[in-house]
Amino acid sequence: MVAKRGRGEGSIYQRKDGRWTAEISVEGGKSKFLYGKTRKEVQEKLKVALYEQQKGMLVTGPQQKVGQFLTHWLEDVHKQSIRSRTYERYEEIVRLHLVPGIGHHQLQKLSPQHIQSFYKKKLEEGLSNTTVISFHNILHKALETAVRWNLIGRNTCDLVSPPRRKRFEIQPLTMQQIHQFLAVAHGHRQEALFILALATGMRRGELLGLKWQDIDMNRGVLQVRRILSRIPSKLPGKGFEEAEPKTERGRRSIVLPPFTIEVLKQHRIRQLEAKLKAGLDWQEHDYVFCTSIGTHLNPTRDVLAVLKSLLVEAGLPHIRFHDLRHSSATMLLGMKVHPKIVQEILGHSQISITMDIYSHVLPTMQEEAMNKLNDALQQ
Repeated sequence: MVAKRGRGEGSIYQRKDGRWTAEISVEGGKSKFLYGKTRKEVQEKLKVALYEQQKGMLVTGPQQKVGQFLTHWLEDVHKQSIRSRTYERYEEIVRLHLVPGIGHHQLQKLSPQHIQSFYKKKLEEGLSNTTVISFHNILHKALETAVRWNLIGRNTCDLVSPPRRKRFEIQPLTMQQIHQFLAVAHGHRQEALFILALATGMRRGELLGLKWQDIDMNRGVLQVRRILSRIPSKLPGKGFEEAEPKTERGRRSIVLPPFTIEVLKQHRIRQLEAKLKAGLDWQEHDYVFCTSIGTHLNPTRDVLAVLKSLLVEAGLPHIRFHDLRHSSATMLLGMKVHPKIVQEILGHSQISITMDIYSHVLPTMQEEAMNKLNDALQQ
């Protein structure tokens, strides 16, 4: 029996097996079918579908599982727009966690409960809040693409509460500790690298990718134009490669303190002496910080191991290389340098990042500002 066709409601009819069916025309001359036990149930579904179609929210894409979509999204869509190191991290998360955890669900039927349970399970397995948040961020990006392609009606991640990020306490060196460290590093072949790290707050990859052509000694200005980045194991090639800075703000100019210019000039002289000694073994890459034959330094063996050794010799606590960057920023903010200037020096994409990371310095700055205001108003 075929029911009457309501104006503007699509087609509603009853199948031979007794189920009621609604049919709605979608793009490309195709049809989308909705099913139910009663005519009223199907009519309600059709009403929602027509509304979603009017708003451009109607799901019209083919049925597929979450795992299929995530793999396609990463390999054929997102891979082209991210750095190789980022792709390596995303690929591991998709392959080792997202696909095994929620990949078996139908994409259109992925619910907030599925995702929330997945997060809970990962936390119970001992993964950190930060790690699970990274899962959430990747899944959210992927589902945003699915929404744009009309594969799903909404981003289910918007209905889920990821774990709260635990605040990471940075470990900047104090001014006294910096002097202790530099005293021990004096005369070491990597002395200039550590001085520049503390003076400019440059990242390790930025320092190792720095070339002499990037430094104008006369003007005292340094240009950050590239980084040295490890080639992911799953990609062709091995070792390290030069790459673009992490963000557009990462490409920046830094005015150098006069004492660092002198340090770099002395470093340049010693490097030219090493070049003469190496003779035909020298490989010219123009790196400011390089090996005895001109090739790039190894971030672990030539930098981190040296940092660890110098810290022990200076009687200082163990810190990461990135904490030299934090030390630089903390020094500048402690000297009342405006946070906007510190943001530009560090290459943060937004000043909110700078303010959030170095909020430990702000109470002192606020106290001094209020004291100045108090003095001004009491006059």
